[in-house]
Amino acid sequence: MQKMAELLGLRDECGEGTSGAPAPTGSCLADNRLNLDVYPDGCHRFLQLFKEQRGEVVQVEFLRLSSNDCLLDTTLGSLPHLKHLKSLVLKGGHARDEFGSYQHGSLTSLPPNFGNLRCLTHLDLSFNRLSTLPSCILHLPSLRVLLVSHNSLVTLPEDFGCLSKLTFFSAMKNQLKDLPQSIGELTMLQDLDLSENALELLPEEVGNLHNCTELDLSGNRLLSIPDSLANLKSLRRLHLHSNLLVTVPASLASLPNLSRLDLQNNCLRAIHAEIQALPFVHVRGNPLGVTEPSPQAGNCKASAAVVIHSCISSGSFTVTSEGCRVVLACGIHFYFPPGAASDPVRICFRSLMPDPQWVKLRHHDVLLSRVLELQPHGVQFQQEVQIWMPYISPQTPHQHEVVVRTFSGQSWSDLRTRVKRKRKSKKCVAHCCVLHFSWFLVVSRLVQNECRVPAEGTLLFSSVDPNIKVIFPPGVTKEPRSVKLQVLPVSAEEIEEITANAGCRASPLLYLSQDSVADFLKPVRIQLPLPPGVTGLNLDRSRLHILHGDLEGQTWNDITSEVVLEFTHLYAVFEVTHFSWYWLWYTTKTYIGGIAKKVYERLRLYQVNFIALQRKKDPEQVLLQCVPKHKVDPVLKKLQDRYRGPEPSDMVEMFEGEQFFAAFERGISIDMDRPDCVDGRLSFIFYSHLKNMKEIYVTSPVDRKGQAVKGQVSFYRGAVPDSIPEDASRRRKGPDSLWLATLPIKLPQLKPRWDENPGPVYGFSFPPLNLGNAETGYLTQANLLSIARRVGADWQSIGLNLGLTYQQIERIGYNNREDLNKQILDMLFSWAQQNSEDPDCVSKLITAMKESGRQDIADEVEAIIELGRQKYSESIRRVGLEQERSTEGSAVATM
Repeated sequence: MQKMAELLGLRDECGEGTSGAPAPTGSCLADNRLNLDVYPDGCHRFLQLFKEQRGEVVQVEFLRLSSNDCLLDTTLGSLPHLKHLKSLVLKGGHARDEFGSYQHGSLTSLPPNFGNLRCLTHLDLSFNRLSTLPSCILHLPSLRVLLVSHNSLVTLPEDFGCLSKLTFFSAMKNQLKDLPQSIGELTMLQDLDLSENALELLPEEVGNLHNCTELDLSGNRLLSIPDSLANLKSLRRLHLHSNLLVTVPASLASLPNLSRLDLQNNCLRAIHAEIQALPFVHVRGNPLGVTEPSPQAGNCKASAAVVIHSCISSGSFTVTSEGCRVVLACGIHFYFPPGAASDPVRICFRSLMPDPQWVKLRHHDVLLSRVLELQPHGVQFQQEVQIWMPYISPQTPHQHEVVVRTFSGQSWSDLRTRVKRKRKSKKCVAHCCVLHFSWFLVVSRLVQNECRVPAEGTLLFSSVDPNIKVIFPPGVTKEPRSVKLQVLPVSAEEIEEITANAGCRASPLLYLSQDSVADFLKPVRIQLPLPPGVTGLNLDRSRLHILHGDLEGQTWNDITSEVVLEFTHLYAVFEVTHFSWYWLWYTTKTYIGGIAKKVYERLRLYQVNFIALQRKKDPEQVLLQCVPKHKVDPVLKKLQDRYRGPEPSDMVEMFEGEQFFAAFERGISIDMDRPDCVDGRLSFIFYSHLKNMKEIYVTSPVDRKGQAVKGQVSFYRGAVPDSIPEDASRRRKGPDSLWLATLPIKLPQLKPRWDENPGPVYGFSFPPLNLGNAETGYLTQANLLSIARRVGADWQSIGLNLGLTYQQIERIGYNNREDLNKQILDMLFSWAQQNSEDPDCVSKLITAMKESGRQDIADEVEAIIELGRQKYSESIRRVGLEQERSTEGSAVATM
């Protein structure tokens, strides 16, 4: 094994390899384990080892390989020679596409002699392209744990029940339509996960799984479930949410060990009293007792009863041919009219942060929402589906309008959008209709007027400034073409402020575009109003300039001498044959192109200030914000009760969608494992109408012997747009050339940590806790103690958002009066113990923290859960193998 480690470039102590680069943690060769899935060339390394050290490789018991590896097919032929192999992981998902989704591996089958692995107890083939389960798997006599989730399985083999030792089976996120009757022969099965499939019926034999403790059938198309489920006397958790159930058998209430029954988001109009009386049943999202006509929204005519799914917080819901109305927890509404879907369709949704790498905003656009992704992409509906997306009300002038923008996979396009304000909440929503799903967001753009230009010619004018007109004469085109017009008014005050010249004036900025690459056959006449204060009576023609700009506004050329200018008392008229930006200027300056470029760029910039505040109760919690200048005072006023800190930074100018970083310096550090941490700096994306805010936990990496630390946070530009004006950035020399601002931070004298003291905490003694579920990982008692020390005075609002009653909050406060730490611990652990059996409790904790304004704690919990996801497969394998040595335990992942 030592020679094998040397071949891999690793050392026994997981230090630096022979190349001098540190080896990835957890990828070191140890005893009989070989973890190669973290290497992009893992299969190549395995084949090299198999060739040069075959005698040692065949003794390996634990093997991990990535199925995203291009040499996987070659490697598979060598695996049956590993006779001692007990655990094999051939997972995909080690690479992501440009939208952050996991890429499936290339595995489609296994070699026939794979069944020779007689010792194999754990097999993970998740995130691959299996359409059928390889028959060789049925010849693995020792197999206890089998994971084939995130594949394309349509059915399972008829003799699947021959895997008699199987205790854990996960086939979530496949396309299973039915189950073989032999599944009832898996008498040792304890965990069965068939969620997110296309199951419509269950065989009665499912009731023979007498040792099953958890059964997940959520996200399928089940209309009913068999009465035989009442025979599962060991069952503790039954997940049936997000199906099409219209009834459930009353006999489920008799299951002696059942502690959770999830029936949310089905079609249940009535539930047996025995089921309804269960304290652990969840039925939200069902039309219980509801029979109302579908809403007469938009142009869709309703004719039948409609299922209503309300406040859905999970990531999917089902649409049937009956139609339905869906309300997501984030406020997004859908209306699927009857007949929109001919067959039941599982709709998956998620909210994404707008990444400038693929969310390409146009000039003068303002982003008003996060990105909504709806899957399956491209699914075609028979009738238009209506979507209502809430957005942040833009405080933009009348020359802007709100539209929903959608991404086809290649480019973004704008949808016909209607805007309204809700009466009660006064929130703004954008309404659109679509026939297929993809990605959607809400933006504010310059008002767009458009028309179809026929061969006979036509007239197009601006609704922002009706004095701006475009006249198309007869014969201007052979084939009809679409033309769009946008106008950006520029006040005389803005021109004077930017140019520092009171003599400069300009007309509104005009942008013309068309859907044809060919120029017009005849000149098109454009009418622009003369700049403010200029009329045909006092006009000095030598001072008037017509400027033509390229599509990006980078170059402005004076074309006055190239066109024929006509004047009236109020207007200037000229002719062109191709479209772009046009601008009429009145000035004594001779080189006007550079001045126009500077003005155009400054019109796209936002004046912002950076803010760094520290919690009064716990200064190690630092709130960072980038705020438009006009919002600084209201933001500070809102936060002054809970935070304190330095004055906001000097004014800086930034583009919409520009990246910037926050770097902590002089004895201050942050958790480098954060997903938004790049080279030790915290990454932000500036959007003027979204919250450019993060609250993080800072520490001092050096021993400060209980003393205070005076550090600082500096802000730097990220990838600077090519068109950034020189005066928009405070340029320096060297590595800090993109520096923007610096603000001081002071850490007070150290306090003893709660989790440094073993035994009872503040007089409390808590039993061990594991909150969450196996796939996402758990929050332990130590995690909760770490969270508790950061809660501070927000504990009451957090408790209420967690679902505690006012009476409970008052009782906790009274019992621990004058001791804030005890109040926090009592609240947090009381909630934890009440919800320890709820697999969704961690997501509820994250939501409660966000609703209480504690994004810093929510980020910490999400980081712990992300680590749990990464360790899930390894944990499952470890537990599955332990079962071979002991008859105790179950196939459940632990952290």
